[in-house]
Amino acid sequence: MDGILLSQPDMTDIRYYLDEDIGSGDLTASIIPESSKAKAAVVTRDPLVVCGQAWFDAVFKAIDSNVQIDWQVAEAEFNRANTLLCTVHGFSRSLLTGERTALNLLQTLSATATLSYEFAKAVEGTGCRVLDTRKTIPGLRNAQKYAVKCGGCFNHRIGLFDGILIKENHILAAGSIANAVENAKALKAGVVIEVEVESLDEVQLALDAGADRLLLDNFTVEALSKAVLLNDGRADLEASGNITLGSIRRVAETGVDYISIGALTKNVNAIDLSMRIEFLDE
Repeated sequence: MDGILLSQPDMTDIRYYLDEDIGSGDLTASIIPESSKAKAAVVTRDPLVVCGQAWFDAVFKAIDSNVQIDWQVAEAEFNRANTLLCTVHGFSRSLLTGERTALNLLQTLSATATLSYEFAKAVEGTGCRVLDTRKTIPGLRNAQKYAVKCGGCFNHRIGLFDGILIKENHILAAGSIANAVENAKALKAGVVIEVEVESLDEVQLALDAGADRLLLDNFTVEALSKAVLLNDGRADLEASGNITLGSIRRVAETGVDYISIGALTKNVNAIDLSMRIEFLDE
């Protein structure tokens, strides 16, 4: 599915993020003389794949178009702990007001990209692609899915509009897997029709119905291998459910085409960043 995503933020979103923090005004920054200028260095305390530079830049530009940001590293590049990421120059009030929102976005998107990088490395050489899911932070879906791609993984559907994934409740409502797939095909939506299955019997039913892709939910490694044989190349196979960095290689080696990992966007442990500000003499 792997929809096309922009690598730039929506400025409406940026203004929302800033309004959430600033509200009617930054009271604390107001104690600083208006003419005061400063420079800042953003350093990572953790190893990371850098992601979100455009979001970081947009925060400061929305506050003060005169803020200057000089990146020392490239987007989607892996860096070691204690690396200088960028320097920021401008009025002290602008730097102080934008600091938290800019860092929040950078540390969250870099965390998503870094975890994606680890999962992508874990399946390297198997031919299997690691996918994200819709388990994203509200308001950050497109940004997180962009971060997943920066880390070397791939996007599943972006939302409910660009792919059909028939799950247990859809099947119950339609009456059967066959009915659900038939109804999906009748839409003529021009998208992948995927069916979530929970057993080898359901694998056969979904194949007979003509599904494009099967989501093998919580299958054991042994069951995945059997599903690959049963499928015999008729549909794409996607494994999902309780798959970790420690187990993903074994899953990929069964021959499935995709592995979807909700943790890429759901279990985010933000990168530890520091923005050290130095106030300049007039």
